[in-house]
Amino acid sequence: MAEHPALHHVDHGGAGPDIVLVHGLGGSHLNWDLIAPRLTPYGRVLALDLPGFGLSAPDGRAAGVGRNVGALEGFLRSTARPPVVLVGNSMGGLVSVLLTARSPGLVRGLVLLDPALPAPSRVLRSPTAVAQLLLHAVPGVGERVRAARRRRRGPLRTVLDTLELCGVDPARLPPDLLRRSVALAARQTDVTGMDRAFLSASRSVAWALLRTRRYRAARDAVGVPVLLVHGDRDALVPVAAARAVAAQHPGWRYVELPGVGHLPQLQEPERVGRLLGGWLGELDRADPLRDQRRRTIRPLDAEPEKATDTPRTNPKSYQPPELPTS
Repeated sequence: MAEHPALHHVDHGGAGPDIVLVHGLGGSHLNWDLIAPRLTPYGRVLALDLPGFGLSAPDGRAAGVGRNVGALEGFLRSTARPPVVLVGNSMGGLVSVLLTARSPGLVRGLVLLDPALPAPSRVLRSPTAVAQLLLHAVPGVGERVRAARRRRRGPLRTVLDTLELCGVDPARLPPDLLRRSVALAARQTDVTGMDRAFLSASRSVAWALLRTRRYRAARDAVGVPVLLVHGDRDALVPVAAARAVAAQHPGWRYVELPGVGHLPQLQEPERVGRLLGGWLGELDRADPLRDQRRRTIRPLDAEPEKATDTPRTNPKSYQPPELPTS
């Protein structure tokens, strides 16, 4: 796995099968601080930073969707104990879907919190949205725009702007979490590399979602239990997109959260924690290998087992698409 360097992650503890938390575009392991302790009764909880985000340094390669899928797979094989439950938010949801379709033997359950989904056409007709897409899509221009904005706004204002865009009231967050979020934004040493990672990831997400046939093929190939959760006040991924996906996948469980935005795990950690806890409990009880898994939980420093890629029963055969890397 030398192709994928080690990713920074936080081990929140817990006993049982691993639960791996995958942040969204511009996020980090801190996005999960309020909900991770609520999940430890159901398994060992790991919150990672994808390449170029949080404390996982950029390595000079494009941080596109395909790259992030590979990095997540490398993490699951080298650090986690597959099969795991993946919990993905925003871009992390997209990456988790693609990874589950590509390597089903690594995943036993999938939770999607406001995942990146193809937006209704009315969003693309918005002049403001089009202008922002163009600014960020042109190589070099997006980097300069982000650098200028960062200098003008500073770490605190940048964090507050991001939270407010995602529907989170900063005043309702624990002061320590807000303080650590600002410190993380200020301490990133390779800022140019971080900007490049953010922009290459955002461009790649846009391309992946525009290629709806490939994305739908991946979704249709997911054969594990899925919980889809979406806030009806999400300003980044319209709730109409989640409703459409839920209608197309009646076997998935769909829960809509009234008054909640794009980061439900930060905005409503208690409510989302109860929801995920109940679903994880059902998943555990329905697992025919539950008792065996509990008997064979290995020490954290043990040599990781090699995951098998024996496909579970999938609705359709699936061939991994050639994902954009930038």
